[in-house]
Amino acid sequence: MKYKFLDKLSQNFSELFYDQEEYNVIIEVDKMPNKKTFTAHSVILRYRSSYFNKELSNNDDIIKTIPIPPSISAQVFEIILKYIYDGIIDTENLDTKTLFELMVAADELKFNELSKILESYLIEFKTSWLKTHFPFVYHSIFKNNKFENLKKCCNDIVARYPKLIFESTEFTSFGESVLVSILERDDLQMKESLIWDYLIKWGTAQNPTLPEKLERWTDENFMTLKSTLQKCLPLIRYFHISNPDVVDKIKPYKIILDKQLWTDLKQHLILPDRPVKSIIIPPRVYLPHELSSRVDELFSNIINQEQAAEISTWIDNEPTSYSLTNNPYEYRLILRGSNDGFAPRNFWDICHGYSNTIVVVKIKGTNEIVGGFNPLAWDKTKVGDVKTCRSFIFSFKDNSIRNSILSRVLNDKCALHYYRDKDEVGPRFGKAEFMLKSCESDFTKDCLNQCKKSKFYENSIRENHNYREFSITDYEVLKVVKNSRL
Repeated sequence: MKYKFLDKLSQNFSELFYDQEEYNVIIEVDKMPNKKTFTAHSVILRYRSSYFNKELSNNDDIIKTIPIPPSISAQVFEIILKYIYDGIIDTENLDTKTLFELMVAADELKFNELSKILESYLIEFKTSWLKTHFPFVYHSIFKNNKFENLKKCCNDIVARYPKLIFESTEFTSFGESVLVSILERDDLQMKESLIWDYLIKWGTAQNPTLPEKLERWTDENFMTLKSTLQKCLPLIRYFHISNPDVVDKIKPYKIILDKQLWTDLKQHLILPDRPVKSIIIPPRVYLPHELSSRVDELFSNIINQEQAAEISTWIDNEPTSYSLTNNPYEYRLILRGSNDGFAPRNFWDICHGYSNTIVVVKIKGTNEIVGGFNPLAWDKTKVGDVKTCRSFIFSFKDNSIRNSILSRVLNDKCALHYYRDKDEVGPRFGKAEFMLKSCESDFTKDCLNQCKKSKFYENSIRENHNYREFSITDYEVLKVVKNSRL
């Protein structure tokens, strides 16, 4: 009979993590002035990670000092070090960005099992966060050239929603391998002529010395661009570009194409049914509308499409409510508390620079949703009152538009207020007519979020309450953009 006391064994090893007497390894993380030092035991590090085994094998000192790659923060390394001793990672108590950084760090330190588990977790449970932070995620995984499952997931996302990459400010900084992986997709949901535009944009950005005006380009300039795009050019579906776009967009750059390809393209313009010598890549497969718009069905965990249409009506100040079919706006997720954390500082760091946004909050213990619209860009550097005549706050009682309350700004000079302490107060409409606040750096842990009635907005967005503090279960910030399908 074997008796296994694994729980006790695990507890004892976990206690070693806090042992400050018997250690023989010092680990330094982060450069000055944020340098932090940890202690550990070489025998445990050796058997837990090949990375540490290699680092320790060439160190004969009694007390061994090991540096950690500067890409790994002290916060992330402390989580990994604790995992080395107790084998536990609690995903529920870590924000998604930290989990992503933890995945990358675990891979770098050769904790393959942990890295793969976190990769699977992000794919299965945090897809909305991946979409919201897509350029950052995409750039990271291609830079590391690992995480094949996550890379496939991201390629599936970018094929369906290519604007996440092509319209991002980081687009021209992506490497050639990223662009090639996108262009190879048969299901890339974008017009071929538009793909060509972005390809030219990327290629010219890699060569900043090229003249701004195309008419000033020399043959040498075109050859420079051709060399940069040599792996991408064969992936364009030239014969599925409309005749006007071939003339207007392809012809100005005909020098970078193979001569036979351009000859065949010219023939195809005039005699489309006549065979050509060039290889014709099949057209891309476009998804049905109901599939390609799936992202809009998942835009929010708090408000639905009907409520979004009502908010759009308020934004345009229309007397008749928009319907689900004629809503002129789309709502794109920027921040979700349950994904990105509930600290006030997270709001300012993530939402800084975003304009035309709504903040929506789910009040704890009720079916009520409260929120506000800000047409201006959030600015974490500002302090004090902010002027706008277009902001408003609102409430959906019982999660229904039939029990909604709209409160437009009355005093436009105090439409919003930026509190000095960004670690305590997040979005604040008026003088706290609607505000998210926390002294514990978590909007869900204390009841300091509030709504109140005052002279700055028309009325209280909570009926029969001049002043009310509340806690929340989740909140989101959504960007309002023109509906591309209308």
